[in-house]
Amino acid sequence: MSLFSSAHSTESKIILLAFQLFILATAAAAAPVALPGCPETCGNITVPYPFGTRPGCFREGFNLTCEETPGRPPRLFVGDGVEVLGISLPDGTVRIHSKMLGVRLPLNTSSLRSNGSWSAGLVATDRLAVSTRHNQFVVMGYNLLASLVVDPRDSDSVSSYVSVCAALCPDGVAAIDISCSGVGCCQTRIPLGLPSYRVQLSDLVASTSVGVTTSLFGALFIADQEWFSRKGPLLQQDYYLGEEKRVIDTEAIPTVLDWWLDMNRDKDLFRGLDGPGRRRCTSLNSIVLYDGVELSNFGRARCNCSKGFEGNPYFANGCQDIDECQQPDLYPCHGTCINLPGTYRCSSKKSITSLPGLITIIAISAGFGLLFSILGVARITNMFKQRRAKKLRQKFFKRNHGLLLQQLISSNKDIAERMKIFSLEELEQATNNFDQNRILGGGGHGTVYKGILSDQHVVAIKKSKIVVQREIDQFVNEVVILSQTNHRNVVKLFGCCLETEVPLLVYEFISNGTLSHHLHEQSENPLSWKDRLRIALETARAIAYLHRAASISVFHRDIKSANILLTDTLTAKVSDFGASRSISIDETGVHTAIQGTHGYLDPEYYYTSRLTEKSDVYSFGVILAELLTRITPIFSSQSSSESISLASYFVSLIRDNRLLDILDSQIVEEGGTADAEVVARLAAACLSLKGIDRPTMRQVETTLEDVQSSKVHQNFQITTVTQNITKDQPYNGSKGSEGTRLYSLEKEFIQSSEIPR
Repeated sequence: MSLFSSAHSTESKIILLAFQLFILATAAAAAPVALPGCPETCGNITVPYPFGTRPGCFREGFNLTCEETPGRPPRLFVGDGVEVLGISLPDGTVRIHSKMLGVRLPLNTSSLRSNGSWSAGLVATDRLAVSTRHNQFVVMGYNLLASLVVDPRDSDSVSSYVSVCAALCPDGVAAIDISCSGVGCCQTRIPLGLPSYRVQLSDLVASTSVGVTTSLFGALFIADQEWFSRKGPLLQQDYYLGEEKRVIDTEAIPTVLDWWLDMNRDKDLFRGLDGPGRRRCTSLNSIVLYDGVELSNFGRARCNCSKGFEGNPYFANGCQDIDECQQPDLYPCHGTCINLPGTYRCSSKKSITSLPGLITIIAISAGFGLLFSILGVARITNMFKQRRAKKLRQKFFKRNHGLLLQQLISSNKDIAERMKIFSLEELEQATNNFDQNRILGGGGHGTVYKGILSDQHVVAIKKSKIVVQREIDQFVNEVVILSQTNHRNVVKLFGCCLETEVPLLVYEFISNGTLSHHLHEQSENPLSWKDRLRIALETARAIAYLHRAASISVFHRDIKSANILLTDTLTAKVSDFGASRSISIDETGVHTAIQGTHGYLDPEYYYTSRLTEKSDVYSFGVILAELLTRITPIFSSQSSSESISLASYFVSLIRDNRLLDILDSQIVEEGGTADAEVVARLAAACLSLKGIDRPTMRQVETTLEDVQSSKVHQNFQITTVTQNITKDQPYNGSKGSEGTRLYSLEKEFIQSSEIPR
């Protein structure tokens, strides 16, 4: 007896092992999806047989079209250009995009009744129809009654109603009812599935009693009820917020179609009886569903794999066993899982009662306890760090005059609309934690980073290099000045961040570099004379605006070509106001510490420490000389290594009527010599040693406007401005003697007018 039991147990194990090997071998051969040589997918959509996209790949009535356009993902279509979203063999459905049927309200008929039709866009076929299991008939509108009607041509009987839905709007006022239960929107089931329906429409009330004076639109559609339960509320909100026509014209509605085979035409796909009263399909382990109901007696049918199997039942061995043990979420097993044909077995685990097992449990529990303790300590430590960082940010905010700036912004509506105080977290995210690859360049008062804000706005973020109170005060000075400045040729300040030891400024992003780069570093595609003249005029307008047109008088104190930014259209933008000083509009100057850039500094300001608007005029004169010559403000001669000031060298050549010795050859080639002579004499006037002999920026602006509009001629001369010329009078040049020029001081006096910032 014992021997027999042992032999029987061994035989059972061998059979079980052989069966599992058979399952693995069967699963190794992937079940086919489409006929041999036919595409199985279109884009990311699986196209299973009996559907297909090529001749010979589908059964009659199941042909689809895969549109493959270069540069776009493939799209799948059925019928008359209806996009397919997915095909399900087990469910017997096809998801498509259908359109809304729109109607203008109130209905323009005396009988308050109108007719139309809704179609899924399918060609004449008995293979596909609207699914009664998955769809809802939806009506959105104002006192609108809509009915789906069976066309007599589609039925053996007279016209009959399929679904009726009424969208009521009390007193003509639309109330958004996101439940779509009758007020402004209604939904109902569709008991009879067809490819298309006739639609009958009628007003619930007479049009004269509707409390609206503008044309409204009603919308009718058939939608996947699962989709409509999720997306319906948003769709209704768009519709009722005045977007009816746009929603009707653009919204694509997911609709579910049922499909089936014909027992007569497709009898080659079905096999004989597989048990009492049962048929199967081509594959083993499959069943036949008649018109969606197993063992029904209708002529329409389709195939499914039996429970525990999956695949395509229309191929031999197309239904393969599901390995439930590989899907524990769907087939839970709290023990040892054993896969069986069409099912699985779960054997319970033995309870752990041995001492080693108990020790293991205790060790694991202790390990988890230690882990949770460490995580708790780390969390507490992180919480203290965050609190400390918050206090530090508050400290920096106060030290960086944050309260003063908040008061300035809150007290001025215009400034509040243009400027914002950013948090450090926002700017760290915008610059990828101030990545070195985001550096655009370095100004005299900091490093400039390229940043992308959360709204995808590209900005330039300026960060100071030196942590001293003087730099902080200059940053705050720049914020105050730019917040009150609004000019198309002055760089815009979007805001600042004061939560760091070093304040951060956020400007508009100017992508085309500086004027200095275009003049001295870019050899290809140099600036034309026309562009240079326009850049000079735009810069002069900006400086003149700062001097007299702004609400306060602002002296820039660091006008140079490196601080003139150019946009993609070569529009000039004056930037870097860290060294600027603002004074009362009725003041003419102020005594201050010397600050400026080598080669641009006004010699009178250098020796007297008195800053006036004529200091900016001198610096602008150097820029004019750069535009005319494309020579840097400080350069070395070819004969010696001695540094030469462009300002002094340029003035000496103009005094000797030798402009062509230094004029850029490109200007001569473009025929701009005559205008260049006028601009050169204007530059020489700006470079006068005494500020009183220099023109004002308004006079400079007027002269450049005349040059640009060709109102001046080659014989136009510019001489010293006398004290009798008032600041409001336009500056006009006149021929004068060379003796009026003040170049009798030593060469050292001119060249010492430059100091590093």
